[in-house]
Amino acid sequence: MSSTLKKTLKTILPIALGIFLVWYAYNSTTQEDREQIIYYIKQANLFWVGLSLVIGVLTHISRAARWNLLLKPMGYSPKLSSSILIVLLSYFANLLFFRSGEVLRATALTTYEDVPFEKGFGTIVTERVIDLLMLLLIITIAFFLQTDIILGFLQEKGVNINLILLMIGLGLVAVFVFVRYIKKSTSRIAIKIKNFVNGLLDGLLSIFKMKNKWLFVFHTLFIWIGYFAMFWVIKYTVAETVDLTLSQTLVAFVAGVFGMMATNGGLGVYPIIVSKTLSVFNISAVAGDAFGWIMWISQTLMVVVFGAISFLILPLLKRNK
Repeated sequence: MSSTLKKTLKTILPIALGIFLVWYAYNSTTQEDREQIIYYIKQANLFWVGLSLVIGVLTHISRAARWNLLLKPMGYSPKLSSSILIVLLSYFANLLFFRSGEVLRATALTTYEDVPFEKGFGTIVTERVIDLLMLLLIITIAFFLQTDIILGFLQEKGVNINLILLMIGLGLVAVFVFVRYIKKSTSRIAIKIKNFVNGLLDGLLSIFKMKNKWLFVFHTLFIWIGYFAMFWVIKYTVAETVDLTLSQTLVAFVAGVFGMMATNGGLGVYPIIVSKTLSVFNISAVAGDAFGWIMWISQTLMVVVFGAISFLILPLLKRNK
């Protein structure tokens, strides 16, 4: 398969999947259900939607500030305004082309702030590793807070818990054996893998060597607490979801995060996966769908509006580049 075809498929397939799921969601509901969902969306309290959007903007600003903290030890100090615009632009790009935002961030940083691409991209990889660790922490917390409900749901769906635990155990053993082999091997591939992993570890450990490491920790916590807060306040827009507890909302939030990763900006997947998760807590399909669509529509519009503004403003501010 040619590289051009692979790139085309990577671009088209996520969008096609999202469009298919939107079609599926539409056809799997009755006319009455669709009218009820639209009614919920139209009646959504704009105060809570607006508050969610404000929190969303603040998380983007915090992400840009955290990114600058990673760049500073390497001798680069981009303007915060530039970093904010580049971050907003990258999220906008992810809506259009699946997972293109990270490359665009590094490219824009090179173009407008003279930061070498590989160094800028290295900080973005470090960010993603930190975010993955935060997501794993949140998943663990959600699991322990709602263990019985989650296990009961999996068993109801015919998922073999013992088999999953066995596969996880075998996976850990395989990773351990692989790591031992790579450490002892002197082959060219093994050396490349070791150098890559060591470079990644150096990037992660450098966080604890930076002068403002606690500010970095603050921004990381603020970003993820903000993500959850954006989701939390939307529950007040639908009458049936108002009484969701913190732990129940956290489980739905985690499901939504995975939905956002599946297609461009969670197109089609996000409302479905959030609705299905909320159904575990006895929230009707109509209310769950409305919740998911309100959250997705509001955040997508925010990314589109601010991303488009960034797309226009950034070149104007950096005309000399």
